[in-house]
Amino acid sequence: MPTTRKPLDGLAMSLMLILCLCWGLQQVAIKVAAPNISPILQNGLRSAVAAVLVSGLMWWRGSKFSLTDGSFWPGLATGLLFAGEFLCVSIGLNYTTASHMSVFVYTAPIFTVLGLHWLVPGERFGLTQWLGVIAAFAGVTVAFAGGFDAGAGFSRTLVGDALGVLAAVFWAATTIMIKRSVLTNTAPSMTLWYQLAVAAVTLPLLALVTGQAEVVTPLTGIMWTSLVFQSLIVAFGSFLAWFWMLRRYLASRLTVFSFLTPLFGVSFGVLLLDDPIGLPFVFGAVLVLSGIVLVNWQRS
Repeated sequence: MPTTRKPLDGLAMSLMLILCLCWGLQQVAIKVAAPNISPILQNGLRSAVAAVLVSGLMWWRGSKFSLTDGSFWPGLATGLLFAGEFLCVSIGLNYTTASHMSVFVYTAPIFTVLGLHWLVPGERFGLTQWLGVIAAFAGVTVAFAGGFDAGAGFSRTLVGDALGVLAAVFWAATTIMIKRSVLTNTAPSMTLWYQLAVAAVTLPLLALVTGQAEVVTPLTGIMWTSLVFQSLIVAFGSFLAWFWMLRRYLASRLTVFSFLTPLFGVSFGVLLLDDPIGLPFVFGAVLVLSGIVLVNWQRS
């Protein structure tokens, strides 16, 4: 089991590209299905389905399943942070657009690298890497600045955007908790199971308490497609791959690479939700890609 994480190689970059595509689509998928099923219930149900699939995978592999190996309390903590992230996303999508949510959730790398820089040995950044972080964050800001006007509904949108930033803080805290606890050497499937299991219990309960557990009929093919995508591809496949990568590669490099996700998110928004796009997005994309190159630049 590796104890030293390494910079991103070709495999890691390819996998991160696929993950960013999936994560960029998930906010749009939740928004599209929202007329039939609330975002909070969607996130709860997909977590439940994925938790069952992860349990089956662990059983099939003969993986050790123990809550007494020292991982229970860190696992519970990361599960609550994970549920908090998607609670903020779920509520926020009722106030803001999927494109806005993609932008603000994926400011998480900023909070993550700051925490990792101070708390986790071997994750410190040099000047080149910090310039990359600044360039990537500036790129995200520029790419979407044109859409943040103070017209009608600004206050409502601002609430959703703020919840997106809070979700990013929860995500960053989840990553740091994993890196700072015994979960850093726990099987990725077990780490993921903790988070999915907690979210599968808490989010549907919150949906029920807040009156958001009703499913509007008739059920549409779009709704079923969205739920299958979120459950099988996002919550099961992509998250499992993410935790596998966290154990092998420098988390700071992985999280900054995820700056690509909001770019994909807005691209899918243009295709599926007719979101407008202009030159600021193109310029911002160049800055983001430049930042990723700088962050992954090999130091001598």
